[in-house]
Amino acid sequence: MKTAYWQGVFPAVTTQFKKDQSLDLEATARHVEALLDSGVAGLIFLGSLGENQALLPDEKRRCIEAMVRVVNGRAPVLSGVAENSTAAACRYIRDVERLGANGFMLMPAMLYRGDPRETMAHFRAAAQVTALPIMIYNNPISYANDITPEMFAELAEVKNFVALKESSGNTRRITDIYNLLGDRYAIFTGVDDLVLESAILGIDGWVAGSGIAFPAENQYFWELTRRGDWIKAREIYQWFTPLLHLDVHPKFVQYIKLAVQECGLGSEWVRAPRLPLVGDERKQILKIIGDGIARRPKQRRGRAA
Repeated sequence: MKTAYWQGVFPAVTTQFKKDQSLDLEATARHVEALLDSGVAGLIFLGSLGENQALLPDEKRRCIEAMVRVVNGRAPVLSGVAENSTAAACRYIRDVERLGANGFMLMPAMLYRGDPRETMAHFRAAAQVTALPIMIYNNPISYANDITPEMFAELAEVKNFVALKESSGNTRRITDIYNLLGDRYAIFTGVDDLVLESAILGIDGWVAGSGIAFPAENQYFWELTRRGDWIKAREIYQWFTPLLHLDVHPKFVQYIKLAVQECGLGSEWVRAPRLPLVGDERKQILKIIGDGIARRPKQRRGRAA
């Protein structure tokens, strides 16, 4: 039976800010405690939802250093790597390894649509500077670099590439990867409103976005998929789906942070150029969140027994 290196729910954690856009590491830590209490298997800081590219280099390092202390070994701490150059990515990985991170979620170089040869070179160079495990993040919709199953096969020789976050939006890719590579990688989905479909196809984990506002329900839903209780999972998914749709919009950071705020787990403040929602858009998203809160399932649980 396959035993993946990483498996389960690894939420993408928001970076909490104060109203003046300065870091609020205490608020981030409070949210982390709620996520850990729900039973998550790992935590990913400074991904897209963590507003990685809006943070200064020193802020990123301060955030990881603080969260390593907060988590204190209770779950793996991963950091997103979203730099504009290969050199900057390598420098960041070295620094964050020294700060105590347990692994990385590696994105292609930002701001450049590389060809496959360049994308692969970036990944290989980043992996060479650490022995820590790495999750490769494939999101061609957002980052214009598509890592195909055939490219994953070429990277399979790099031992510390242990997991894939497959966010192409094409669930066919999951089966294509398994058919080509068997259990070489742990496969995670990063598309919230395809998680049930992906779970049926046999994924190992979920980089959850919208669910960070509803950690107990999020974990309960995931555990239903692990047990193969598809009827109950489908019932929860129907409640969850309008909230999960918030994860696949260009303003997903604002939407999810607003949900986190409405659930009492943080604040909506974002780092410019993002701005908090206003007007009709804000009312529309608040209604989706409010409806979700009002109809949240009564049968919930946190950490698995």
